[in-house]
Amino acid sequence: MEHFTIATVAEKSPDFRRVLWTGEHTQLVIMTIPADGEIGEEVHEGIDQILTFVSGVGEARVGGNTRKVVAGDLVVVPSGTKHNFVNTGPNPLVLYTVYGPPEHADQAVHRTKEEADAAEAAGEDEPPTE
Repeated sequence: MEHFTIATVAEKSPDFRRVLWTGEHTQLVIMTIPADGEIGEEVHEGIDQILTFVSGVGEARVGGNTRKVVAGDLVVVPSGTKHNFVNTGPNPLVLYTVYGPPEHADQAVHRTKEEADAAEAAGEDEPPTE
């Protein structure tokens, strides 16, 4: 069994993205988006994503719609939907997300968005294969 006090774990992580757990069908990832930062516009084909916000304020831009997000909010991004999450406040925007199926390399840690983008471009952030 894996057990996390997820809000506490997420709040303590300074990393842009950290994979906490990877299963056969889902993956748990925590993210910290710095002030003036964003995840970056993307589309996950064949992967659903559920994001829960722990602290900070931001905007969810999903499928052409924009909504403010704050601690306690949850946003669902269905497979194939263009999305981005932007920090609009002065403090980090902290969240955890569940991908189904996994989207990132097991136990990946990317300290910054630039590091995460470079790993993806180099093919070093691929989810496990069966």
